[in-house]
Amino acid sequence: MKGVEYKGLSSVDGPIVVVKRSEDVSYNEIVYVRDKFGEKKTGRVIDLNTETAVVQIFGSTTGLDLNDTTVEFLDEPMELRVGEGLLGRIFNGLGEPIDGLPPIVSSTKIDVNGMPINPYARVYPRDFIQTGISSIDGMNTLIRGQKLPIFSGNGLPHNKLAAQIIRQAKIRNSDEQFVMVFAGMGIKYDQAQFFIKSFEESGVLSKVVMFQSLADSPSIERIITPRCALTAAEYLAYEKNMHVLVVMTDMTNYCEALREISTTRGEVPGRKGYPGYLYSNLAELYERAGKIKGATGSITQIPILSMPNDDISHPIPDLTGYITEGQIVLDRELSQKGVYPPVSGLPSLSRLMKDGIGDGMTREDHSAVSSQLFAAYSKVKSIRNLAAIIGEEELGKEDRMYLRFGDALEGQFFTQGEYENRSIEETLDLGWKLLKILPQNELYRIKPELIEKYMPKD
Repeated sequence: MKGVEYKGLSSVDGPIVVVKRSEDVSYNEIVYVRDKFGEKKTGRVIDLNTETAVVQIFGSTTGLDLNDTTVEFLDEPMELRVGEGLLGRIFNGLGEPIDGLPPIVSSTKIDVNGMPINPYARVYPRDFIQTGISSIDGMNTLIRGQKLPIFSGNGLPHNKLAAQIIRQAKIRNSDEQFVMVFAGMGIKYDQAQFFIKSFEESGVLSKVVMFQSLADSPSIERIITPRCALTAAEYLAYEKNMHVLVVMTDMTNYCEALREISTTRGEVPGRKGYPGYLYSNLAELYERAGKIKGATGSITQIPILSMPNDDISHPIPDLTGYITEGQIVLDRELSQKGVYPPVSGLPSLSRLMKDGIGDGMTREDHSAVSSQLFAAYSKVKSIRNLAAIIGEEELGKEDRMYLRFGDALEGQFFTQGEYENRSIEETLDLGWKLLKILPQNELYRIKPELIEKYMPKD
């Protein structure tokens, strides 16, 4: 019978407690655990067998006594209260307000353990999102409904880049409302304040919903934070017909919390100690982005993850790359040269770019310019390697042109101000200006009529 409190625990291990189960406990059900002084802690059921239920506590288990602790099963999953007042609010990782304002007044509560979108119900993403950042718009275009992660490293400006995307992202030639949901997992207090201050100063805070699980919050809370954020995004997109951009940082902290729980539960570890279900767990989150048949709204996702030791083959970026449609990779070498944003030209990729650019969407020359910039930059890299061996003075005239082009691409196209918002036309015109450095016979990926039309004459 629900509402009855069960007294006593079988065991306590870190954030995990094991209790004798009642008859009809269900997976992901919310539980109230009270210590002998009556202080309430919230948890959820993460595992069941015939005799016991394993409960994960959101917070510290210090002070829980095996004999005097009581457990109440609530017969309901973790839910997020949503309503009209959602935008402009700041919540903790469990969806509780932390901005000094009262809780949302609404009778609508949604289960945070949402389902990935059914592939049959998906609409193929085709609409271009202008972020105002040349290295993304020009060469790794973001499409509405896409999952495009940012692979970064410790100390690289991924938070600055994420804030800039949130400030500047817009749908071209459309007055449809574009709102943001931000989820911070295990981020430091100063990072959280940076995001709030950045949104306040640019006036976009009223269009942002923030969920913050800070570094000093229980790591277990990080498991719920992205689920709360995506639940809010689904409500805004599919109930309120808005276009939503979800930024989640840092997915590495989320995966660390998952590993911590898995180890505590004594599960057999997979690669580097992460649980074997890391792939399916990440897919559960990433696959909640997209466009659905019959719905006006959409969800676009930008998960940010810091690669441990800048290792792109680490399980977290590796598995993320399998699930998402490309990646924006930040490069430490470019950052050390003073390039911002240090988006690495060659490993970065947007798999949906080809379907969201061109005549009527961006400009007819977009695909050709992007392809030629990639090809030329690839050649720059190999010429730089050669120059490091034989010396730059031994290179031919054409090779030296390529080196000049490479420096100009990094210094002018990749580099832009933190508050510089370039239109796609400005980005493409800048691309043409840089391609003029190269001999025309080297522009083999662009049709002559496009060269004639767009190449600057002076």
